[in-house]
Amino acid sequence: MFPPPTHCRTLGLTVGVLLIAGGCSRPAVRPATVASAVAQTSASCRECHAEIFQAWSTTDHALANRPVDPPADAAAFASFHPPAGVGPGTAPEFILGHKPLWQPLLPAPGGRWQPHELAYDPVKHEWFNVFGPENRQAGEWGHWTGRGMNWNSMCAQCHMTGYRKNYTAATDSYRSTWVEHGVGCIQCHGPTLGDHGQGPKRTGPAQPQPPFFGDRQKMMQTCAPCHARNQLLTDQFQPGDDYAQHHRMVLPVDPATYYPDGQQRDEVFNWTSVQLSRMAHAGVTCLDCHDPHTNRTILPVQDNQLCLQCHAAPGRVQPNGTKAIAIDPTAHSHHAAGSTGNSCVACHMPTTRYMQRAARHDHGWLKPDPLLTQELGIPNACSTCHTDQTLEWNIAKADEWYGDKLNSRQRARARAVAGAQSVRPGAARALHALLRFEDIPAWRATYLSLLVDLPERGDHDGQAAALQSSRAADPLERAAAVRLLATLPGTAEQVRPLLQDPVRLVRLDAAWALSPELAPDAPARRELDAHLALDLDQPLGRYRLGTDWADRGQRAEAGKEISLAIQWDPYSAGFHDALGLLLSADGKTAEAAARIQRAAELAATDGAQAMRAGLAWAEAGQPDRAAGWLEQAVNREPQLDQAWYNLGLLLASQEKLPEATEALARAEKLQPQSADYAFAQATVLARRGDRAGARNAALRALQLDPQHREAAGLLRATESRDPATPLP
Repeated sequence: MFPPPTHCRTLGLTVGVLLIAGGCSRPAVRPATVASAVAQTSASCRECHAEIFQAWSTTDHALANRPVDPPADAAAFASFHPPAGVGPGTAPEFILGHKPLWQPLLPAPGGRWQPHELAYDPVKHEWFNVFGPENRQAGEWGHWTGRGMNWNSMCAQCHMTGYRKNYTAATDSYRSTWVEHGVGCIQCHGPTLGDHGQGPKRTGPAQPQPPFFGDRQKMMQTCAPCHARNQLLTDQFQPGDDYAQHHRMVLPVDPATYYPDGQQRDEVFNWTSVQLSRMAHAGVTCLDCHDPHTNRTILPVQDNQLCLQCHAAPGRVQPNGTKAIAIDPTAHSHHAAGSTGNSCVACHMPTTRYMQRAARHDHGWLKPDPLLTQELGIPNACSTCHTDQTLEWNIAKADEWYGDKLNSRQRARARAVAGAQSVRPGAARALHALLRFEDIPAWRATYLSLLVDLPERGDHDGQAAALQSSRAADPLERAAAVRLLATLPGTAEQVRPLLQDPVRLVRLDAAWALSPELAPDAPARRELDAHLALDLDQPLGRYRLGTDWADRGQRAEAGKEISLAIQWDPYSAGFHDALGLLLSADGKTAEAAARIQRAAELAATDGAQAMRAGLAWAEAGQPDRAAGWLEQAVNREPQLDQAWYNLGLLLASQEKLPEATEALARAEKLQPQSADYAFAQATVLARRGDRAGARNAALRALQLDPQHREAAGLLRATESRDPATPLP
């Protein structure tokens, strides 16, 4: 499979539905039908549930999307002055969002709706640009007129009730439908049962609730799809369904989305953080803190009332049988009651601001740790508050107050994840060490996912660990194990049974791994094809389809899809890199190198991508260009041992032997466990006539790999008593 593409812009809030280009009339929006539902809209619930309806009606859920209200919105739009000549030039018809900001939705050709980059702050009564200082340009995927900001694809699923995207790939257009604006009753409660809601208000026994009602874990999974960064597996989720049957949760693997300790970085929402937390592992759910109808917490955050419902002495027993730690906030925090430093939420749920105005609390409940700020650049609540003090002061205070309590698994995780993300030597060993003791499935899945991209993933019992996790109870861990197994040789037999896994997430990952062997009419093939068809309105969806065609040996079809992905998003490095690999496979080495070079130009700080450009130009027979890009690779990432190794080999091929020796020495220092690096150094030293140096390097190679035949041959030559004996 190709490496995942990297978008050069981050995702913001989006918009879309319905206008035909060329002056054609706009087709009517037909409300979707909901099978077996009598009460199709929230208004139908009002008579019997008046108090709940009233509480819900003014919330962010109820007002997540609405038509423009000319009288009510007149004051705001009086000062709405977007730049002329950009966008569809039509008047806003809908409003996306409520507080702390909302965006006007403009109809655009092809049944699209686009949220304008100018958003309104209803508290400050002012317009502002949601992208802040970014200068997004028309034609970019992330511009407000682009596919990255399209409402039909990116927003409506969670801002509407009963939404269906209804994208037609042949015409690249939408006929999207919905039941009602906003997040209404049936969006969370599901279609009503039996004759629930029929006739006059009932005074008899309550009608039956949906079958999952009362199961807090099931209810929480109904919250998850819209409170997570995730990938759709299907568009058929119903309240009460298992999350992993319809969604893939984003894990803290990409450093652009999460910090290495699991803190939120990009706009990732809450679900992953919760699943990574010790609290969720103990059985704490959304409903233990939040009222879903009012969108408020069930107890005030002030004076730590919300947190102390569990953490006041003696500590509440949690659903998994453990007792919550009893905490005296003043003694624990070393801050006076009522101060910011005494607040559980301020310290353990710090906020990150998105879209310039939306401050969102982290839901991982991590310990603030200034030492991780120093080591890895991870933010901590102490430094955020004590801006008048140095980082060293914060580290000293944290150590004075908490000492060894901070030397916890949180630090070990952060260091191991950061090491894997940077492909540092020993990264796989650190991940395997954590796997042996980790009891939180989301973290186990994270370690397995990080192993996928490490060169030594098969070392340190990697295959055994993947096999063990493929039998885990949690589907997230099983799916990650499948992805790791798929990268290891001779594991198809271990992956094949997982095509029958009861959870779709696992089945799809197994199908990805075995795609070339799936018959067209096989259930796994049909399920994978249905999944691939979901996102064909987005460049990433086209890329995934192209990847599958390539895995099946259909390079022409793969090239069409990936070329379309580039057309729709020309600034994502991964798409260019993928097309370059296809061109290389077709023997078009110069075209391939140019594409991979473009990827390296777009991923301007990525040393590995620059290395790939260098290797591509070497394959194309242009060593000078190759050397230039390999030098860029080591300048971008001086710790990238593979780049130093390849640079050394290239310099040696150009008879620049002293420079080659230096580059190979850097590679060997960074990765002293590589027999190949030591042997390469031995050959260069031999060519320079340094018989002793070549002998020592060959010995190092053989110590690491006693079966290294070439190193053994070189060693014999260096030990010859006849100095005239030529070295290999």
